[in-house]
Amino acid sequence: MIELVAVGEAVQPRRLNALALELTRIFKVPCQVRAGVVDPAPARDDTRQQYRSTTILDRLRLLNLPNRTRLLGVAAVDLFVPIFTFVFGEAEVDGHCALASTYRLEEERYGLPANEEKLRERLTKEAVHELGHTYGLRHCDDWQCVMASSHSVELVDVKQAEFCEECAAVVREFTRV
Repeated sequence: MIELVAVGEAVQPRRLNALALELTRIFKVPCQVRAGVVDPAPARDDTRQQYRSTTILDRLRLLNLPNRTRLLGVAAVDLFVPIFTFVFGEAEVDGHCALASTYRLEEERYGLPANEEKLRERLTKEAVHELGHTYGLRHCDDWQCVMASSHSVELVDVKQAEFCEECAAVVREFTRV
């Protein structure tokens, strides 16, 4: 089971519902949107004008989860970890919580017109990638695999939304009923 939760009021419910459908298809496990909103405000760094993703993950860990359930927080704020200028998301490797943000996945951030379809594709890839970490996956050397490292939106665009066969085998072991 995968649960999605909005991180902040700016996350659109229709976006979460569409993502839940994609994650159900890809992981072949039920995915649902959790009621409520996690407040990202305690993670705000006023100096950087960004939100520390690890702090948001800590808040997600406080939510009560059924056994074997993965939780993905979806935000619309600019995330960072101290060693990077920004991150698209973060996850607990071999854990239960992950986080992805639409902020740097939006075309508008790069001076281009809004493109909802491209944003949906990018968010799906980032969500699958971060959830993959919760199943113990590290970054994959296959540049087409969703687990390939992406430090730019262009790298998100060139990879697939699916796992390579090796990564898929690991996820299947975890998601077997």
